[in-house]
Amino acid sequence: MRSFPQGIHPKPHKEQTRYTAIQRLEFAPYFVLLLNQQIGKPSLPLVQEGEEVRRGQLIAQANGDFSSPLHAPVTGRVLKRGLNLDMNGSMQDSLVIQPFPASGQSPQLEAPCDPFALSSLELIEKIKTIGMVGLGGAAFPTHLKLKSSLDKKAHTLVINGCECEPFLTADHRIMLEQPAKLLRGIRIILHILGAKQAVLALEENKLDALRAIEPHLLPHDQISLVPLKTKYPQGAEKILIQALFQQEVPSGGLPADLGIMVANVTTMYEVGQLLPLGQGIIERVVSVSGDGVQKPGNYLIPMGTPLEFILETLGLCTKSPQVIFGGPMMGKSVVCLQTPTTKGVTGILVFRGESRPKPQAPLPCINCGECLQVCPLRLNPCEMARQAANNQLEPLLKRFHLFDCFECGSCAWVCPSKIPLTQLFKAAKKQIRQKKLHPLKSA
Repeated sequence: MRSFPQGIHPKPHKEQTRYTAIQRLEFAPYFVLLLNQQIGKPSLPLVQEGEEVRRGQLIAQANGDFSSPLHAPVTGRVLKRGLNLDMNGSMQDSLVIQPFPASGQSPQLEAPCDPFALSSLELIEKIKTIGMVGLGGAAFPTHLKLKSSLDKKAHTLVINGCECEPFLTADHRIMLEQPAKLLRGIRIILHILGAKQAVLALEENKLDALRAIEPHLLPHDQISLVPLKTKYPQGAEKILIQALFQQEVPSGGLPADLGIMVANVTTMYEVGQLLPLGQGIIERVVSVSGDGVQKPGNYLIPMGTPLEFILETLGLCTKSPQVIFGGPMMGKSVVCLQTPTTKGVTGILVFRGESRPKPQAPLPCINCGECLQVCPLRLNPCEMARQAANNQLEPLLKRFHLFDCFECGSCAWVCPSKIPLTQLFKAAKKQIRQKKLHPLKSA
């Protein structure tokens, strides 16, 4: 099996959820829709307080190319337009919707279509209309990635089914339970790009998903299934390309520069499910796991569901939970339990705060070189940390290629001195952006 050099092997911790089928979480008594659910500007609301909305109705329009539309996750009434807390404890523009208890909550369909009867540009516009963003956690608008890949004549579509983060199994369950819709989404994107082939890559701990997808392939299909050795962070698109094709994305470059587009399994599944119906994205599958929750599993959760409702419904095992949105390696700690879920939330990890080991104070670097051995991009994390600690931003940017680092956390994971390398790099990037030493687009 193929793989890439370097990398690490953290314990997978997937047993809690990998064998449980996807279940629908019950609807919350209210939903908080943050208007900023993608990397660009917040969406612009189209509804007023007191207005009734239908499930699937467009309630906020895109605000620029990097923005994305937002659709109502429930049929109900807009209670409030104003500020609400996000996961960092910051106040963000939002809409609060109270569902109608008697509603059947059937989604509103905007414009059903036959995707294969439309042109590439028409389909890209429809993908923008349904509010699709990268559902692997990046939340980059999918229509922009498609435009770039189409302009650069991408010949290969790579579907990322690695899901190498510990605890997360949502992609795995989608591959097992929804192979037909997943493949339909892949074929739609192939049609848009005019690409020659699609490669669905998944790690060897998900071979049951490979067996579930194989019967749905056609003879002489453009889509091939490629198993890879299980290793972290193989799910990062640059690393996945290296593992599959032994090609390296240039520093500061994109997969499209090599004629390749990389997309997440859940994104492809939602394209295959929603685009033919003309339905906006209003819910997604989320892995809920960890020793702090009584009913771990993979749940279909409407966007805007408050975190505290999810924890109450699934049963907290602790009075002082530590919650992470995403995986333990690249996810982000949640400061406020009143925060809602968004399109980019792939997982909710709940740990017993009282049983977690207290973080150790970092020790001086001993120059062991472990971080150099595991960095998937062959950067020099220990020297980068020295530069960051001394506020040497210019060398970090130009000599050490700080912005090539995608903050996988492998270096910090192996560091015997427990130096918070990833946090140092994040802080340095923030300083560089604030001082405008590096273009935001490249960042």
